[in-house]
Amino acid sequence: MRQMMDEPISLLNHAKGMKMSNSPFEVPNELRDFADRSVEQARKAFEGFLAVAQRTAGVAGEAVNSGEGDAKSVSAHVLAYTEQNVNAAFELAHKLVRAKDPQEAFALQSEYMKTQLAALQTQAKELGVLFQKSMTPGSY
Repeated sequence: MRQMMDEPISLLNHAKGMKMSNSPFEVPNELRDFADRSVEQARKAFEGFLAVAQRTAGVAGEAVNSGEGDAKSVSAHVLAYTEQNVNAAFELAHKLVRAKDPQEAFALQSEYMKTQLAALQTQAKELGVLFQKSMTPGSY
């Protein structure tokens, strides 16, 4: 743990001594690698959290009687959408760490926003259908 805390300081000190190009946005490779590893650690932590949430939802779902299957389906979809959306954010973070200049970073962010907006619209439609089915008497 102490090593993880000292690593950014050591990388910054190393970066100060490195010769940089004229570009004010150039980031030393060591710092990019550190950021990349940090994103990967965060992804693994989230995956652990998600696994626990899925197990908990599975146990809770087993306790629910079969007449409430649609509610269980909505919960499963929400978890799946959460996983998709967070994974997309991690992918963006990985790409941003490797962006060579602000224009590339803005282009990546723009593409991410466009893609996520489409995904969220699709997810909202699908959840709307599931909610409607779960609220319709006799649909289960």
